[in-house]
Amino acid sequence: MNAQDKVLEAKDIVISFGGLKALNGINLYLKRNEILGLIGPNGSGKTTFFNVVSGLYTPDSGSVIFNSETITGKTPQAIASLGVIRTFQTSRLWNELSILDNLLLGTFMQKKPGIASTLFTYKKVKEDFKRKGEEALALLSIFNPELVRTRSRRAKELALVDRRRVEITRAILTKPQILLLDEPAAGMDPAETRQLMEDISKIKQEKKELSIIIIEHDMAVISTIAERVVVFNFGKKIAEGLFSEISANKEVREAYLGKEHKHAGN
Repeated sequence: MNAQDKVLEAKDIVISFGGLKALNGINLYLKRNEILGLIGPNGSGKTTFFNVVSGLYTPDSGSVIFNSETITGKTPQAIASLGVIRTFQTSRLWNELSILDNLLLGTFMQKKPGIASTLFTYKKVKEDFKRKGEEALALLSIFNPELVRTRSRRAKELALVDRRRVEITRAILTKPQILLLDEPAAGMDPAETRQLMEDISKIKQEKKELSIIIIEHDMAVISTIAERVVVFNFGKKIAEGLFSEISANKEVREAYLGKEHKHAGN
């Protein structure tokens, strides 16, 4: 594969905590405009990998390359400003603020005018603020038009699926090239999960320049949304390929799918 086809590449990532290797020689890549599923049992290293890519953790060795630039060791703020944005398993909305205010806060990660510019070009800043508000609502309408109509509601009044929709919309408003989604459907029922995955697919179709890595424990979800799947277990990558390929892999079934089926039967 041509290096230009890869928007992100992790090379030999190793990170340890208390002598335990949370990631042990991880190599993987993300193609441009791809949705990559990252799966594995609890504790397999999935969220740790996100923490390394987003700059929350610095690996003991190895490197993360984004658009041919090594980003290992950069701050989370610097990595986000380059275009790598993530969401978390727990909600990060401001509960007392409205839907629209939460979305507009996402625009603050974009390049902002200086104080002097703001003071002397108030009309321009006001117009820019209005434009960003319209952009935020247009993007949100792809998820759920009802959220646009009720944009003055406080975040704490929203159902979990709608909170996730607002969070993902806010992340996309920063105009990322890569979006890291850490179990976005956590806590949702099957119907809500299906709705959210359909929404993410719509966003991907709308934002052709966007690449996504999604961590998800539900195999049915991954099978419907991911174009390619990587499997972690005990901090190592044990499989990679199409869902049909990895689901037939004996090591994957023993490490993950088998446990899921057993759990489902209890």
